Amino acid sequence: MIRTLIVDDQSMIRVGIRAILESQDDVTVVGEAENGQLGVERCRSLRPDVVLMDVRMPVLDGLAATRALLGPERTEGHTPRVLMLTTFDLDDYIYAALQAGASGFLLKDSEPEDLLRAVRVVASGEALLAPSITRRLIENFVEARPRQPAASTALNGLTDREREVLRLMALGRSNAEIAAALFIAEQTTKTHVSRILQKLDLRDRVQAVVFGYETGLVRPGNQG
Repeated sequence: MIRTLIVDDQSMIRVGIRAILESQDDVTVVGEAENGQLGVERCRSLRPDVVLMDVRMPVLDGLAATRALLGPERTEGHTPRVLMLTTFDLDDYIYAALQAGASGFLLKDSEPEDLLRAVRVVASGEALLAPSITRRLIENFVEARPRQPAASTALNGLTDREREVLRLMALGRSNAEIAAALFIAEQTTKTHVSRILQKLDLRDRVQAVVFGYETGLVRPGNQG
């Protein structure tokens, strides 16, 4: 059973999301919160698997709440997956949330089946990278930021093969697509991905995409 917590300052949004989630046999809602501060407190007491987090809220916004849940001050032994809820006009907030460790984001006007898929994907430990909007969002944001020298230095710890795998990850390629492009087994790709995340201290593939752009390994507009 996937335990979820809904954090949004609009009661109608919370009611709607709860109804969708609780219509499923494998998902339950353990609680709700109308601002980020209450969301952090209830997450620490209720220990959900997935937190559906609005971006813009009173008292404490979703970005600050995500940092509180996933940063150094997080509760020991419990690290939830955070799925951000947003709209198209909040790209800068979402990019920062991905940097903070959020596992992906979902538009508030998404279809119910997309919400359910997102919750299941995030709960399974994967990052929600599809559709390509995540990559476009990151490209737009990175274009306005200088390259991060410290992050670039971290690339030195990767082998040539790992750097190539990371480059393809940053382009949004799946394990199967990476394996086909490099003519290696998919299991070998999974091993490379695991080692890359461990070496670079990255939480998941979303952070790998962010890292790839910040280091200049992939540049905005690069398709291949």
